[in-house]
Amino acid sequence: MKTLCLFAIFSAVACAAQVDGILIDKMCSTKALTGGQAAAVAHDHDCLLQDPCMKSGYGVFTADGKYLKFDASGDNKALAAIKASKKKDNFKVRVTGDVSGDSIKVTDLKLM
Repeated sequence: MKTLCLFAIFSAVACAAQVDGILIDKMCSTKALTGGQAAAVAHDHDCLLQDPCMKSGYGVFTADGKYLKFDASGDNKALAAIKASKKKDNFKVRVTGDVSGDSIKVTDLKLM
């Protein structure tokens, strides 16, 4: 994960980051958190598009075992990328946005 902090205002810090990892829905993120990269890579296209998974939203599971939840814009970008993809699994992704705690405000998302 590459991070470039722009500047601090009072005690709030805005950090633009580029995060590489595996695109996975929030509902299934616990599988990746307990099963690691192998579980994240195996997470498939059909599951990503199931109604409960879509409704839970999306995020990125990083190589260091963290899950960053997307904002609404990121969820929309992720859904569009999933629907346009011919991949069956291994949804490697590069996400750019502002990271705050365990979430990311997505400005750009690309499947790799």
